[in-house]
Amino acid sequence: MSIKKLRIIGILVTVLFTASAMASSGRKIDEEANGALDTFKEEISGSEVFMNQAAGYLIFPKVYKVGIGIGAESGEGALRVGGTTVDYYRTTSGSIGFQLGAQAKSIIIVFMTQEALDKFRNSEGWKVGIDGSVALIDIGAGKAIDSHNIKDPVVGFIFGAKGLMYNLTLEGSKISKLDKSESKAASE
Repeated sequence: MSIKKLRIIGILVTVLFTASAMASSGRKIDEEANGALDTFKEEISGSEVFMNQAAGYLIFPKVYKVGIGIGAESGEGALRVGGTTVDYYRTTSGSIGFQLGAQAKSIIIVFMTQEALDKFRNSEGWKVGIDGSVALIDIGAGKAIDSHNIKDPVVGFIFGAKGLMYNLTLEGSKISKLDKSESKAASE
């Protein structure tokens, strides 16, 4: 790989993680999570009933990915139980392979059982595919969720993907708890 390509990769990764390092406040994450949840409910029929059946759900309103051969992805989100934010999390992942461009997407991970939610919350860092598997549900806009057919304890939805790169996977994503206790207290 040429030095020029390495520099470009370094710049992209630096930009992504600099944006990630300028962490949002709990209030800002909650506002963006509300917007993503509203979009999800508008686009997918039956989603509100489905979400009400869940033990909890994790909303990442904006997950950014950039890559030129080597890619990096990051975003912050809110874990909600009973419709109330209980914790904040960051998702990160990296990839190597044919990729070029940038992308923004929203992710909702739904914990259908209390056991799955407890396992997630009690982990020190949860890696998709290792600490738990997430069944991705592929539903286009204007379609419906049939909650009777979904039997997996953890279900994921990726929607609103915008950009030059499209990747429908959560495999290898690491989800870590953020300390937003000061900003959370201020938003209540």
